[in-house]
Amino acid sequence: MTVTTRVLTGDDLAAALEDVARLRIAVFHDWPYLYDGNHDYERDYLRAYQSPGAVVVAALDGDRIVGAATGAPMSDHAADFGAAFADRPEALSDIFYCAESVLMRQYRGQGVGHAFFDAREAHARGLGARYSAFCSVIRPADHPMRPADYRPLDEFWRKRGYAPLPSVTATFSWKDLGDASETDKSLQFRMKTL
Repeated sequence: MTVTTRVLTGDDLAAALEDVARLRIAVFHDWPYLYDGNHDYERDYLRAYQSPGAVVVAALDGDRIVGAATGAPMSDHAADFGAAFADRPEALSDIFYCAESVLMRQYRGQGVGHAFFDAREAHARGLGARYSAFCSVIRPADHPMRPADYRPLDEFWRKRGYAPLPSVTATFSWKDLGDASETDKSLQFRMKTL
């Protein structure tokens, strides 16, 4: 399988948001997110990526989008994620937020994760951002739904230059698979200088 990546902005980005929603629901269904998502929530959430500085990096198998990575200036996410940076010295306007990286399982291990970060970091530099940040869900090591063969991405992120920011976390709610209602989840931020 050959996968190519393409940077989408403006109208091309808007046209891809349905595919991003579909991929978020499918990929985040798995560990560690265990997300029991729906399209109504996704449509609302993805409105943040209609800002002028937003980007989607699409992974394509032919013309079909099989993965996507999103990003936007952190100031576009100030209400959601910016509060976690309130005690940090960096200005929100200097931080680019790398949000989702979702890729169908059969396309993993081909370097697409690096391509996702390369393209978003280049986009961030083009916008004048000085830092790139993202967050990942924190789950206990003994969680009953953790797969025995799960490999955390910490080493991948470290090699790309991203370090955890002590005490910089956010709390979000979503419905886990098998749960009747949403519960709060903690997410850890990581950041690098561009």
